[in-house]
Amino acid sequence: MIELDERLRGIRDQHREAADDLRARALAVDADPAAMEQHLDSPTFAMIRESSIPAAHRTAASAERPDRGTCLESVVGLVELFHGDVGVVLSCPSPALAGVFVELLGNEEQKARFYGRLANGRTWSFFAMSEERAGSDATAMETRLVPDGSGGWLLHGAKRYIGHGARGGVGVVFGRTGRSSLSIRAALVELPTPGWHAEPLEMVGLRGAYLSELRFDGLPVAGDMLLGEHLPVTRRGIWGALTTFNNMRMQLAAAAVGTGLAMAGYVAEHRKSAPGLDLVLARAEAARALVYEAAARLDQEPEQGYLSSAAKLGAVRMAVEMAHWAGRALGPAGLLEHPLLEKWTRDVRALEFMDGTSNIQRLHIFRGYQGGHGG
Repeated sequence: MIELDERLRGIRDQHREAADDLRARALAVDADPAAMEQHLDSPTFAMIRESSIPAAHRTAASAERPDRGTCLESVVGLVELFHGDVGVVLSCPSPALAGVFVELLGNEEQKARFYGRLANGRTWSFFAMSEERAGSDATAMETRLVPDGSGGWLLHGAKRYIGHGARGGVGVVFGRTGRSSLSIRAALVELPTPGWHAEPLEMVGLRGAYLSELRFDGLPVAGDMLLGEHLPVTRRGIWGALTTFNNMRMQLAAAAVGTGLAMAGYVAEHRKSAPGLDLVLARAEAARALVYEAAARLDQEPEQGYLSSAAKLGAVRMAVEMAHWAGRALGPAGLLEHPLLEKWTRDVRALEFMDGTSNIQRLHIFRGYQGGHGG
């Protein structure tokens, strides 16, 4: 079991203080996720963005802010933020998954361009891998990077279910330069640019994530914007994507734990006697402990996603069961009388479909066990 040291407790407490501000914005962001201007100057949004930017790329005003350097540090902070509201956290302009990938594969110039675009707090990033027919299965990807004859590339294809795709300013887009798995590459794309078409998708839960559909019609990519050129071919597209998804899985598990704890606390606040409260809280704390353990393991072995899949599987199941329990505990009209709880009930359902459904996570766990990583 992971014991929090002084640094981790400091990260936890700092992020815990932000939960109330996030929760106060939850219903407004859910009602109109496109109307973000009223939220963007929030000190909480600045903290979320800046703590995810490496110190070397921060502005002078935020250089002293502590960061979340390891996966465990990130998860400890994120559980507290998600305890405020998962949809609002996801609505915040920040490096997010694209930042994880750029840190892994970007050179110093690419990192400076990426983080420089995010400094104003009004630019969203995007991570465009998933496609309508292939999901996040990179081996079935159809988007292509075609040489333009002058050292650059032209991007053709489409992506779907891309967070902030329709309002992003900078991000990572995956495409094929050939048919083998080693030909799958990622490019840093800055907007606006010709050949980019995007529109938001209708969403039931996690509306703050602003999932979008993208289309590329000969979008130009400069040759120096292909990520990982300075790395061996085996450490480029696929390797970076798998490592990033392992990290994403931990963030989603943290989202499930934070939202589950929020629902339990909400019920306790509105019902003096809620049958089963101690049991559901114990399950939520057990899920938190597993998430911490999986994050610490991922820091030691970034390429091994076995335990992160188990953490996401268990945390999402706990959160969905918590939502059912909370609805029963508040009575027949509980979700009508408590719109925040109704929103969280939709949000935790959406977590099931991000970075692989529960059945996909079971496959990851089985393969990890077969590979000897079950200890």
